[in-house]
Amino acid sequence: MFENNGKKPNVFKRILNKIFTRRKFSIPSFSIPKITIKKPRLKITIPQTNIPFRKIGLVLRDLVSTALIVSGSIGLLVSYINPLPFINQYYTTSELVNQQVVLIYNNLQTVVGTSVALIVVGLLMHITNFKTWAKNIKAMPRAILNFPMSFYRKLKKFRDWLLAKIEYLNAESAKWHKAFMVMKSPYSLLRTLGFSPQMAVALLTVGSTATTGVVVNETILAERSFSGGDSGVYAASLIGEDLPLDVPTSYSEKENTLRIDLGVTPVRNITIENVSVGTVFANSTLPQGEANVVQISGNPNAENFNPTRLEVGELIFEKNRCKTLTLSEMNIHTLNVIGNASDGQSIAPSPGTARMRAIGGGHHQADEMTTSGGTYDRIWIQAPSSGVNGKIGTLKLSNLYTKGGNCVLSKMDVGTARIKLNEIGNGDGFATKDFTIATTVTAANMTINDNVEVSISEPATIG
Repeated sequence: MFENNGKKPNVFKRILNKIFTRRKFSIPSFSIPKITIKKPRLKITIPQTNIPFRKIGLVLRDLVSTALIVSGSIGLLVSYINPLPFINQYYTTSELVNQQVVLIYNNLQTVVGTSVALIVVGLLMHITNFKTWAKNIKAMPRAILNFPMSFYRKLKKFRDWLLAKIEYLNAESAKWHKAFMVMKSPYSLLRTLGFSPQMAVALLTVGSTATTGVVVNETILAERSFSGGDSGVYAASLIGEDLPLDVPTSYSEKENTLRIDLGVTPVRNITIENVSVGTVFANSTLPQGEANVVQISGNPNAENFNPTRLEVGELIFEKNRCKTLTLSEMNIHTLNVIGNASDGQSIAPSPGTARMRAIGGGHHQADEMTTSGGTYDRIWIQAPSSGVNGKIGTLKLSNLYTKGGNCVLSKMDVGTARIKLNEIGNGDGFATKDFTIATTVTAANMTINDNVEVSISEPATIG
C-alpha cells in the first residue's frame, strides 16, 4: 500500500501495512428481467391497379390513324366525285351537309392537299423507327437493280432442284424396268423359242425356273392379261360390271385365240402390235373350221340375231404381213390407202357420204387395251350382242406377222381409215387379187397412192 521508493521503510509504516492489508470484496450481481412489448402490426392490403397504358396508347393511335386516313380518303373522293346525287336517291341530306360537300367539291386544290396530308400523317403514326425506314428507302434502288439477278438465282436453284428430282425418278424407273425385265426374261425366252403363252406359263408355274441366278416361280406371270400377250376372250366392255379390260373373262388352255367382244361400253383405244399370228410359228394351227387369221368385223344377220357393226373413230392397219387382205361392207369418211405391196390387187372403193366420226364415252368409257409381242393362232374382234354395235375410239393393228389364213376387215363404220405399208401375197400370181377393197366399201374422201403389185409369197414358218 505504501511504497518507500527504494528506501528502508520505518516501523510505523510497517505497522500500518500490517493493519491495512489489501482486501478483495465481491459485490453480488443481479439482473433485471427485460420486458418486451410488441407493437401490433396492422396488415392493410392495398389493391394493385395494372393499367395497360401501352395498349391504350396503341389503340388510341390506331383510332386516330384510322380516322385521319378515312377522312383524307373521303376528302379525295368528294373532291373528285360529288356523291350527293347518288345519296339523295335513298336519303335526303340536310342543307348544312349539302353546303359542306359543295364547298369541298368547289375547292379542289385545298381539299386534295389537306386530304393527302391527313393520309400521310395517319400513315406516319405507324412508323416507330424512322431510321429503319430511311435505311430501307435508301436501299430500295440497289434492291431494284439487284432484283433480276436475285430472281434468276432463285429460278436457277428451283430448276436444279426439279432436274435433280427428275433424274432421280428416271434412275429409279430404269432400275425397276430392269428388275421387271430380269424377272420376265425366262418367259420371254420361252416365247422366243416358239412356245405358246400357255405353254410358257405352264413351264414356269410347274415349279421354279432359275435363270442367270434369278428364280421365277408361280407367283410371277400367274395372272393372265391382255398387255402380257395372253390369249383368251376379253369381253369386259360387253359384260360390264366394272370388270378390268386387261383380264380375260374366259380362256381355255387348249386355244390360243386372242378375241375381243365389244358391246355398249366404248373402248378408247385398242392397240395390237408386234405379234405373230396363225401358222407362222412352229406347232401352231388355226382353230378348226376357221380360215381367217385376222378378222375385224361386226356380226351378220342370223336367226334371233340382229346384225351388228363396229364403229371406229380411227382405224390404223399398217406394216402387216397377210396372205390376203379384204376390205368389204365399210362406210368410211376418209380413206387413205398408201404404199401397199401385194401379189395382185383390186382397189375399187365407191364414193360415199359417210360422216366424220369420233367415239366418246366420258367417265364410263373404257380406257384402253394395249399389247405388244405375243403369238396367237387367231385375232378376232367382233360385236356379238344382238343389235349392239361395238365402239372403239382408235383401233391400231401394226406389225402383225401372219400365215395360213386371211386378213379381213368388214362391217365397219369408220371416221378415218389408214391402210398403209402392208405386204400381202400368197404367191399365186397377179391374176389372183390377194389385196381387195370391194365396191361395198364407200368413202367420202379417198387418197390412194403408191400401191404396187409385186411377187410375194407367204413367209416361212419360224422355229
